[in-house]
Amino acid sequence: MSDQATLEPEAPPPVPSRSSWTTRRRVRLLGILTGVLVVLGGVFITLLLTRGSGDSVKAESKVPVAWARPVVSASGLVESSGVKITQVAVTGDGGLVDLRFTVVDANKAAALHDPTHPPAVVDQRTGLVVKDLLMSHAHTAPFKAGVTYYLVFNNPGNWVHRGDKVAVLLGNARVENVTVR
Repeated sequence: MSDQATLEPEAPPPVPSRSSWTTRRRVRLLGILTGVLVVLGGVFITLLLTRGSGDSVKAESKVPVAWARPVVSASGLVESSGVKITQVAVTGDGGLVDLRFTVVDANKAAALHDPTHPPAVVDQRTGLVVKDLLMSHAHTAPFKAGVTYYLVFNNPGNWVHRGDKVAVLLGNARVENVTVR
């Protein structure tokens, strides 16, 4: 025989017992389920706090007094402000509210430029006043009859959603129950 040593194969590592493998798997599964429940609980509480308490207090009482305007019908808006609302829609992945109106009487529509009565949209359920125009955009030129104009508001926290009922404040008038597209 030669003086070379032979290599003996290493012994395989011990196989964990089935009970310790099952225990580790159960602990991992329990951790995952606990994490999911904590996340769902956080989401639920956040939604509950941000969407309002659902009380039956009329939204009009929640709107700051500075934003109060006389309520008129859609046809009353045409008579008082010379404009007809054509659409209120949520755009920009929910971050914007697009208000479109057509000028019927340009002389009456000039009142929309009055800084003491800025345009706004009010969520009727919560009373939230959406009033900040995107990039401070506002119409300053004279309105023309038959032309459709738009105002785009920032929708803070995506509060206004498709299907919601809102009040539109244009000039010194308020049109309620406008459905958001």
